[in-house]
Amino acid sequence: MTISTNLQLPANFTSDQNCRFEIRAAQIEDVPGLTDILADSFHSQEGVLGWAYPFLKLGIYEDLRNRLRTTTRHHICLVAADCNAKSDRLAGIVELSLRSKNPFTNQRFPYISNLAVRRHYRRRGVAQKMLLKCEQIALAWEYQDLYLHVLENNHQARQLYCKLGYQLDQVDFNWSTWLLGRPRQILLHKQLAASGLH
Repeated sequence: MTISTNLQLPANFTSDQNCRFEIRAAQIEDVPGLTDILADSFHSQEGVLGWAYPFLKLGIYEDLRNRLRTTTRHHICLVAADCNAKSDRLAGIVELSLRSKNPFTNQRFPYISNLAVRRHYRRRGVAQKMLLKCEQIALAWEYQDLYLHVLENNHQARQLYCKLGYQLDQVDFNWSTWLLGRPRQILLHKQLAASGLH
């Protein structure tokens, strides 16, 4: 099936009809399950900030629901669903949109965000499948570059991105990293080959 430049992919959009994980466009009914994945991946329920977890989760739910309800030409939310599960169990999520490096220019580029995999499905190739699908979509949008951020201390993710051909573009700096000792955000870049579109 050829990927259309029209953002609204059909619900049965998938990279391989015979694979265990179906990569398809997210639907509004997926929001609760995707919220669980994102909240669990990016926020802790432990420690002094554990009390804020329900509020953070609610914010994620509302933001994701609003993005799915808003039709934008160059934004898509993809999910990985376990085809072998008794129900359409969600294994992962990723979003692809256009962003600008510099707020003073109109030059934009495809940017990957909110890549997360449910704990039970990690280290099974789910993230790689979603990233490769993002590459195909970026090429369908007629772009040859793809960007994403990763925390400098997220060594497992950095290893995956390196394996897939992502390279360092820049290290972001803000005062919170210096004052609070937080890990820095690293912007990675991959130049895409047209042959990557199947």
